Formats: sequence, C-alpha cells, structure tokens
Amino acid sequence: MKLILAIVQDKDSQQLQAHLVKDGFRSTRLPSTGGFLKAGNSTFILGVEDEKVDAALDVIKENCHTRTQFVTPSFILPEAANMSDPVEVQVGGATCFILPIDKLVRF
Repeated sequence: MKLILAIVQDKDSQQLQAHLVKDGFRSTRLPSTGGFLKAGNSTFILGVEDEKVDAALDVIKENCHTRTQFVTPSFILPEAANMSDPVEVQVGGATCFILPIDKLVRF
C-alpha cells in the first residue's frame, strides 16, 4: 500500500475530486495554503494499492494544470517593495508525495 499526498491548486480541486471518485479512488480533501504565493490549495490524501499508484497519478496529472499568474514582486520578496512591475510566475499543477504504509483500515 502507498499513501499519496497530492497538493493541488484550488482551481483544479473540484474536477480532480470528481474524477478520482469516477475512477474508484477514495480520498480525503483538506484545505491548505501554499507557502510561496499564500494561495488556496487542496491537499488530497489517498490510500492506494501498489498496483494502482500509477493510475491514481494519471488521474491527478490529467486534472491538475499549470498556469501563469502575475504577482507584484513585493508580494514574493518584501525587499523588492520599490519594484512596481508585475512578475509572471507559474502556478498550479500538482505536487505528489508517495509514501509506503503498512496498513490501511476503513471503518
């Protein structure tokens, strides 16, 4: 068994949740906040059999997309407060952690 922790942008979370259910993956969704842009994220927790990990990752990959966003430099670095032009950054996609687990129990 593996534990997948998938951190995704809120914009992708509803679609991801629907597709996980459709493909038979049970998950728990937790609200979270990113450390870089302080933007809303969702963290999905999935307990998956070893042979289904790649299928779960495919669902995540197909439903979580990167996009660009403009932010003011002072939002990223307070010492850049004198810079006024927005900076383009890439956000979204998914960050997945895959951890071994000894046992999964559902009641």
